[in-house]
Amino acid sequence: MTSYRNSDPRPPIMQGSPPAQPVPRIDWDRPPWNRWAFQHIRELMPTVEVWRGDAPVVPLPRAEQDAERDFDTLAVTLPDGTPGTLATLLDETYTDGFLVMKDGAVVAERYFNGMAPHSLHLSQSVAKSVTGTVAGILVGQGVLDPDAPLTDLIPELATTGWNGASLRHVLDMTSGTAFDESYADRYSDIGQVDVASGWKPVPEGSDPAFRWPPDIWSLILGLDNQTRPHGTRFEYRSIETDVLAFAMERATGRRLAQLVSEELWQKIGAERDACFTVDPAGYALADGGFNACLRDYARLGQAWLDGDIVPPAWIADSRGHATAEIPPAAMEGLSGGSYRNTMWNIGDGSVLMARGVFGQLIWIDFENAVVAAKLSSWPDFLSPALDAATRAAIQSITRALK
Repeated sequence: MTSYRNSDPRPPIMQGSPPAQPVPRIDWDRPPWNRWAFQHIRELMPTVEVWRGDAPVVPLPRAEQDAERDFDTLAVTLPDGTPGTLATLLDETYTDGFLVMKDGAVVAERYFNGMAPHSLHLSQSVAKSVTGTVAGILVGQGVLDPDAPLTDLIPELATTGWNGASLRHVLDMTSGTAFDESYADRYSDIGQVDVASGWKPVPEGSDPAFRWPPDIWSLILGLDNQTRPHGTRFEYRSIETDVLAFAMERATGRRLAQLVSEELWQKIGAERDACFTVDPAGYALADGGFNACLRDYARLGQAWLDGDIVPPAWIADSRGHATAEIPPAAMEGLSGGSYRNTMWNIGDGSVLMARGVFGQLIWIDFENAVVAAKLSSWPDFLSPALDAATRAAIQSITRALK
């Protein structure tokens, strides 16, 4: 079954009792099922709460009353290269939620596909940046040392491909550990993460002799090959952030969900509890299992812009470039860009991004004091056309706000 845009008739996925079209567990993140599933993760798999605390919600000032800012009709370039409006682009990019802030105030907020302000939405690899943000806070506290060997905290890694690697290498995805990130291959390393994390069952008809890892920790311990010296080249590998999370847990004696709650979510004044998916061993999936509401993703971006919760030194370092080789093809349309401290840098340090497959994005524009958060359910893991059109549209909005 193909996917559907917000302007199309909605199929009766998970409607009725019992549902006429239940979501298949093996394909919940594929189209069209992901259009429902990304907002209902807690109905599909176990999760652990990221408590927002009991302090008052930090309000988001509103600045939408300016009649000159009719963003729905703002001229943008559509994914096929033709001119159109922002409203059309949001439809063509399978948007679930979209929010823009300027100078800390909300100037646009839109919900689609059944999403509401209270809805939690899966962030995919934006979870890496959530984890990395907390790592930066811990570095600022002197709890973590980016240059320390990983084996200082996790001696078990001495028998894996991370032997000799530092925390810096997993923050920047520059370790030499071999890991296959082929999303469509259920037997690839990332395909095995789906099973080890509890996201997917073992594929029906799979080779009975194949040994599927029972949890993420077991998968990590089984990755014992190196393809190059550590620190020499960037290669996007989701498992690096899980290694980072285990190091954070060892350094603090706290689980990841507790760390995110206490060091980040409570401090930004989140209005909703968030959650992580957990694997069969109870590990919160740092590389992609984080769920939160749209406004709280925007609050996270604003925290990076303000520099009160995220240490200014960490922000400055993240806006710089790693020294490792960056293959142009690895930047996914970001010519001259880089990846630093789990954040994407567009190239000149003026904008950082947290990005996730299927169209998840937090955009942080330091020069123009603009934050944008977009939650989507694309039909494909990656789409250079949808990605480029979204980023260009945010830049058009930024120009309109000047």
